[in-house]
Amino acid sequence: MAAEVKRTILLYKELLMSAVPARRMIAVMVLVPVVVALALWAFAWPAARTAPRDLPIGVAGPAAAVTQMKQGLEQREGAFEVHRYDDEAAARAAVEDRVVYGAVVAGPEGTKLLTASGAGPVVAQLLKEAVTAQAPAGAQVQVTDVAPLPSGDPRGTALAASALPLALAGVAAGALVTMAGLRGARAAATLLGASVLVGITATAITHSWLGVLQGDWWAEAAALSLTVAAPGATVAGFAALLGTPGIGLGALLMVLIGNPFSGAASAPELLPEPVGAVGQWLPPGAGATLLRSVAYFDGRGAAAPLLTLSVWAALGLVAVLAGGRRRGI
Repeated sequence: MAAEVKRTILLYKELLMSAVPARRMIAVMVLVPVVVALALWAFAWPAARTAPRDLPIGVAGPAAAVTQMKQGLEQREGAFEVHRYDDEAAARAAVEDRVVYGAVVAGPEGTKLLTASGAGPVVAQLLKEAVTAQAPAGAQVQVTDVAPLPSGDPRGTALAASALPLALAGVAAGALVTMAGLRGARAAATLLGASVLVGITATAITHSWLGVLQGDWWAEAAALSLTVAAPGATVAGFAALLGTPGIGLGALLMVLIGNPFSGAASAPELLPEPVGAVGQWLPPGAGATLLRSVAYFDGRGAAAPLLTLSVWAALGLVAVLAGGRRRGI
């Protein structure tokens, strides 16, 4: 009887052990398509639905001409958020202050379009096409770029391409600090030091070597450092509170969500709602906006993204310090 019971137990044990690999196989087969579907949704959906949505644009000139221009722009329902200005100087100031992406000015010499390719070359081209399309037949639209891109990056592709590497650098910094066993104040100091060095290195490459940035060198270095510090502190903070799974959660938030929602390749107002707004609340989007402000607009329009990045960095560092204190470090 005892032998029979023993054989029965061994049989159930073998069945259980054989079921574990099967469950793992099924889990992997299901998980991979889910991750791919999520990645395609995050990256492909916003790109496939790129269109202006309440894109801020100014109009200026005589009352009758301004009314006509405003009506023409508002025919594309929901595409533009029209701001009215008294004259060209006021409209130009609004573009330079990043209140609007561009402005249409009516005058005795015809229609003039003020753009800012530094705020996004895709938007500048879109405005040019929209204003030219509604201009009278045969009329020439004079286009003036008040915040041009540098000759080293005339299409703005280098700045747009920097969003993903900076997000990855931040995630890597947070993950490496955690995997190296650094906790508390040591982890926080390491994260800040690594972020500053990344910012200086990135500025040396993009500004001094490639010439794709043209603002104040140290302001750009600070912006790049903070753009790396925010996701790095977030990942390390999640790991300090949740353990190793926190690294995956931080990477998911910063890379899989934050990067495609950043609007770095176009503009937040060209992404589907509420993707554009959400992207600006996350470090990759805020970092891209901050970098544009310091590189092409002398820091104008930098307050909101600077605050966003600072909050993420501060909360992440607080979590890192709290996790270290909880472990007595």
